[in-house]
Amino acid sequence: MTRSTAITRKTAETNIAIELNLDGIGAADISTGIGFFDHMLELFAKHAAIDLSIHADGDLHVDQHHTVEDIGICLGQAIRSALGDKTGIRRYGHFTLPMEEVLATVAVDLSGRVAFEFHARFPVAKIGTFDSELVEDFWQAAAANGLFNLHIQVHYGRNSHHISEAIFKGAARALRMAWELDARESGVPSTKGTL
Repeated sequence: MTRSTAITRKTAETNIAIELNLDGIGAADISTGIGFFDHMLELFAKHAAIDLSIHADGDLHVDQHHTVEDIGICLGQAIRSALGDKTGIRRYGHFTLPMEEVLATVAVDLSGRVAFEFHARFPVAKIGTFDSELVEDFWQAAAANGLFNLHIQVHYGRNSHHISEAIFKGAARALRMAWELDARESGVPSTKGTL
């Protein structure tokens, strides 16, 4: 079973191409035009143990919002496509991740239904040139288009870079757990018979 996909999305604001292999080795080829965001997506691929290629051209002369949100849309669509009918997956995943002085918990349910909770405070509005509020926008778009429950809770932390990194790494580890294949699960992990 191949759990890989390619997604393209072109609008007047962005042009995005994503290739995703859920059963990869953590290889990343990321080019969004936003250095800090590239860094977050690279560590996401590494900790999710996926192969991920993202190339995006966006209207960065306006700001970074369209590019970041549209990549979230495409990543969610790619996850949903690569999962297929979700036969054999664990479905649920969770991870509590320490990142220096930050502690973050991320929980996910690949349920086919959208729920998004984000509880994190960034001490500064910018991480370099990156708008810290875009972390929430990105993950909201990914969950909405991937059709999964995603709960993100940052318990405490001081440094906004570390807070963002804890969220991306925690999400990677939780999603990795959720989409891993379970040798004891022969069908879809739901009494409904479908997700």
